[in-house]
Amino acid sequence: MRYFAEIAYRGTRYLGWQKQPEQGPTVQGTIENHLSTILGADIELVGCGRTDTGVHAREYVLHFDYDGAFPEGFLPRLNKFLPDDIAFRKLYPVHAEAHARFDAVERSYEYIIDLSKNPFATDLAYFFPFGARLDINLLQEAARLLLQYESFYPFCKSHTDAHTMRCDLKQAEWRHDTDADRLHFFITSNRFLRGMVRLLVGMCLNVGMGQVALDDVRKALDTQTRLEKSWSVPPEGLYLMGIRYGEMPG
Repeated sequence: MRYFAEIAYRGTRYLGWQKQPEQGPTVQGTIENHLSTILGADIELVGCGRTDTGVHAREYVLHFDYDGAFPEGFLPRLNKFLPDDIAFRKLYPVHAEAHARFDAVERSYEYIIDLSKNPFATDLAYFFPFGARLDINLLQEAARLLLQYESFYPFCKSHTDAHTMRCDLKQAEWRHDTDADRLHFFITSNRFLRGMVRLLVGMCLNVGMGQVALDDVRKALDTQTRLEKSWSVPPEGLYLMGIRYGEMPG
């Protein structure tokens, strides 16, 4: 029987989602170890995608196969044994061919920037001390520009194994929470390239600071060439917010 699970995790102390033997803790490896122990079977997880070291997930979807019976109170028991920074939210059976990664049709991310230093948000938001120099309107213009394009080679990390640079962006926008002195970047697409969101946020900040011109961004997207000045912002501000499936597996 195949099961989907919805989880949340704080990625601060993990080397991302994907297992990396003998290099340090990963979210996948940590969950597999606990699941296998509780269920008395070798459990292998398939995730909806990778997240990098230090990146968080408010909603992450995975699947695994298991033909036995779950012990009574399984989810509370599992959450009790998992580290405090990983939580299982839901678990439900799906059809045998359902796939957490390949069946996903939409993914949403948020990037959080603190413009004032906040000791209570350490590792949970990126502190950007130059907010007074940012032009919020330019940030928004840079985000809106992205919606006019379908290919994003300028915003993909080098040495990627991606077969195509095409992404169908549905949303790209900034919101300024003046009360909290925070910026939020929201982006939704059918798929994302490796490192894409952090490179896009860095580009927007460079445009907002007047260090990169919008015309240069437009030219890079038109010609599918890299910007002369690119910036991948730190991982701690990035959250995977949700995964949508065209038809709920079941």
